[in-house]
Amino acid sequence: MPSIPLSLPALRSALERPLFAEKSWRLSPQPWNLAEDAVEEIRLIGQACLAFHQALERLYLKSGSGDRILRNGDLKAPWVSEYLDAGKPQWLVDHGAAKAVKGSFPPVLRPDLIVSSDGFALTEMDSVPGGIGLTAFLEELYLGEGSNGIPAAFYASLASLCPERNAPSIALVISEESATYRPEMEWLAERLETSGQNLKVAHPNELEVRSEGVFLGGEKQDVLYRFWELFDHEEVTAMREICSAVEQGLVKVSPPMRPFQEEKLSLGLFWHHRLEAYWRENLSGSEYKLLQRIIPRTWILDPAELPPGAILDGPTLGGKPISSWRDLASATKKERELVIKASGFHETAWGSRSVVIGSDASSEGWGNAIDHALTTFPNPIQVLQKFRKPARLRHDVYDDSGEIQSMEGRLRLSPYYFVKEGQAQLSGALATFCPADKKIIHGMKDGVLLPCVI
Repeated sequence: MPSIPLSLPALRSALERPLFAEKSWRLSPQPWNLAEDAVEEIRLIGQACLAFHQALERLYLKSGSGDRILRNGDLKAPWVSEYLDAGKPQWLVDHGAAKAVKGSFPPVLRPDLIVSSDGFALTEMDSVPGGIGLTAFLEELYLGEGSNGIPAAFYASLASLCPERNAPSIALVISEESATYRPEMEWLAERLETSGQNLKVAHPNELEVRSEGVFLGGEKQDVLYRFWELFDHEEVTAMREICSAVEQGLVKVSPPMRPFQEEKLSLGLFWHHRLEAYWRENLSGSEYKLLQRIIPRTWILDPAELPPGAILDGPTLGGKPISSWRDLASATKKERELVIKASGFHETAWGSRSVVIGSDASSEGWGNAIDHALTTFPNPIQVLQKFRKPARLRHDVYDDSGEIQSMEGRLRLSPYYFVKEGQAQLSGALATFCPADKKIIHGMKDGVLLPCVI
């Protein structure tokens, strides 16, 4: 492992090649160290997230086919698939339930974990995550021989989709919408190509779909790593043809093009009172307790009117239940410790574009956010989530003059798990450390991006 702290000139020299297009951040002399018990919990979170994905698939397929969802009960839940399919083109919905992709899950799982005063808060399970190459690069820079081997783990996860091939052809396909992440994926591809792997970076428009498969530069591809959002199907014009090629067994696409796997409303399904027995039956006791502890209470903002006298399973006002989501417009600032955000399949659903924190908004702004969520339903569906306040932590950073100073801030951890043979293997984690006055933690020029020592 290289000696630390790393000097500012050394960091600047190493980062001369940009890993995120048109993005910058503050620099720190040291990686982020995690306590042993925190690392152990993060390892367990990965397998619990994979188990959640597996249970979600069963729930979705049973819901869509009208089957009962409990082994020893007559409960059916057609409304689950109705939520998850809302706003999607039918051809994409059909593909997500096709036999060819049954049992297919994202090869890279990356939950976003906010470090709060009472533990981790899992605010999202990202199935098409950025930062893979950047985290691998930062690990090499800060950890040296202590790196966790992200490039090799990433490749092994993709290659495992074609066990019959010794050296499958793999294309990392990055859309214009995701162009910010292209430099890090190019760096990752270079690392893998240097070690002899057959892997290329491409734009969707460079792919040619033929009757015998999907080709890039005249070479038939075995696996396409999809770095595009499914809502972007009008820009990724070959998407429908690629779906057909997958269903014919001509190519593997990973993450699979299954939109139900990419909705934040699945966290609302986890907390839905009518589905508690399902989750308890389909997750182990330890997995269920872990997810219950780290997933904040989440609700689906559905504008459907209730019968007179009915109440919502949702937050309370003045200790009393509500009968309409619009009732929350009159919530006090303390009662507005809530977050509204788009669930998925929409241009505002990634990054922090749709996020509104109630306690940080004016009464008028909060009311407008609720009204917008209800009037635009289901394009997109939006969710309401309990806001778990991030803890205030400290870490050394370089100031503008090159001096080291202790910065107070809030932390988001993004662990990367690579799925192979039914196991989610922790292979690295990115720390995003933002100034304490920032309520939304994401990559920003005032923040710091660091690898974690795990």
